[in-house]
Amino acid sequence: MKQKFGKNERLCSPRLIGRVFQRGSTEVHTFYLFPFRVLYIYEKDTPPPFPQVLFSVPKKQFKKAVDRNLIRRRCKESYRLNKEPLLSSPPGERPSYIAFLYLAKEITTYDVIETAMKQTLKKLGKLPSALLKIQTDNS
Repeated sequence: MKQKFGKNERLCSPRLIGRVFQRGSTEVHTFYLFPFRVLYIYEKDTPPPFPQVLFSVPKKQFKKAVDRNLIRRRCKESYRLNKEPLLSSPPGERPSYIAFLYLAKEITTYDVIETAMKQTLKKLGKLPSALLKIQTDNS
């Protein structure tokens, strides 16, 4: 599989971004894994062929755009190279929309970001089976 991060894998739609960041919504799930907070949504009806991903670095924490862009580039690169565990699961069982929020107070090295991204993607790849069982039991 080609290791690209194309336009169809980026979360760009303002409506979908609003859904991911909606407070108090029951469809948005979240977990923390340093240096990320991960928000994700499962699309029940027609999931996209690839998960759509968003990377966010706070302007309040990193005043210079150069620093924010550096962190965002490192996050995107680690996602691009390590997204295989997430893509191996079928489209209906993996998150459709994912937002990675960078929480660290300082600029971390690529190695730290890559290790956290690998763990995060592995966790996202394994989550659906347990989560879908819970949702079907409640129905």
